[in-house]
Amino acid sequence: MNKIQLIEKIAADAKINKTEAGRAIDALISGMVVSLKETGRFIMAGVGVFKMRVKKARTARNPKTGETVQVPQKKTVGFKASRELKEAIK
Repeated sequence: MNKIQLIEKIAADAKINKTEAGRAIDALISGMVVSLKETGRFIMAGVGVFKMRVKKARTARNPKTGETVQVPQKKTVGFKASRELKEAIK
């Protein structure tokens, strides 16, 4: 399911128009980003936990040329599903 399909499903289930559903999804995503930046995690009850993770800097190899390259440290987001979500998809 992509974002457009999710907006259509929410609009149908909540009996609201697609514009309002789109705004709700955008607000959710914005709230997630703010929470991840400020606290490093975002908890959604019944869904799971999104956590900020830091990947260490490392040395890698360019497969085309064979030379080594320094890869800088970077931030990424990890997700751990809740027990309810795991049970629901079994």
